[in-house]
Amino acid sequence: MDKFIGLMVENFQSLSFDRSTIDEMIESFEKSNAIFVAGIGRSGLVARAFAMRLMHLGYSTFVFGETITPRIGKGDLLLAISGSGETGYVVAIARKAKELGAKVIAITSSQNSTLAEISDLAILLKSKFGKEIANIAPLGTIFELTSMLFFDSIIAEIMERKKLNEGDLARRHSIENEVRL
Repeated sequence: MDKFIGLMVENFQSLSFDRSTIDEMIESFEKSNAIFVAGIGRSGLVARAFAMRLMHLGYSTFVFGETITPRIGKGDLLLAISGSGETGYVVAIARKAKELGAKVIAITSSQNSTLAEISDLAILLKSKFGKEIANIAPLGTIFELTSMLFFDSIIAEIMERKKLNEGDLARRHSIENEVRL
């Protein structure tokens, strides 16, 4: 456990972001008709969690793979999440979204990946992976946790910019926790 926590702390401390890149990402949310997210596996779960928070902030948000997701098009934004930047489904969705006129933002750990190359903006979350950490943090764990914290920090930034509080988000929260059976 200590090795894992140490690895995560080391990874988080090594992250750095160009402020203009973060500003561009957030401005893209404001300018978009709708925000779509795409990811597979645990990256997909992170994408869904971020989509939920964006919805709580009032953005029109959809998750690829859901039956109620409309067609993406011009004026929309796709957040494509893949640690390797080579996940076939995510890359294919990004290509099609661009073809249909949507802006694509990639969240990946690989600057030279297909996803980063085809995106309009690539956010690089450098994450350790490979044989040296496979038994401590297998199968992209570091990327997934890093991306979750990154997205939560984006939510906090938007809340601060818009002067929102938890109550503002709670008003858009599902009623499921209010229903008694």
